[in-house]
Amino acid sequence: MTTNEKTNQESFKVSGDELLSKIKEIYKEGKARKVIIKNEKGETIREFSLKMGAIGLVLAPQLAAIGAIAAMAKDWTIIIEKKVKQEE
Repeated sequence: MTTNEKTNQESFKVSGDELLSKIKEIYKEGKARKVIIKNEKGETIREFSLKMGAIGLVLAPQLAAIGAIAAMAKDWTIIIEKKVKQEE
């Protein structure tokens, strides 16, 4: 039996003040591999990986930058890429 790793995506619409709390919630779930943040025009604002250990070294500065831009728009889309294990 072989285990393959595939991904699927989920998206959420959030307001500017909900953006950081939703990203932190996604991180705590531990299943997300990548987060993409898009503005109300569908333009990608930030894209980053949520690999183990990324919160302290990579994600903290990213969250600070996201917090600074979150107030500029009211409608954000967060796209979450999750890993899905499939057995053959």
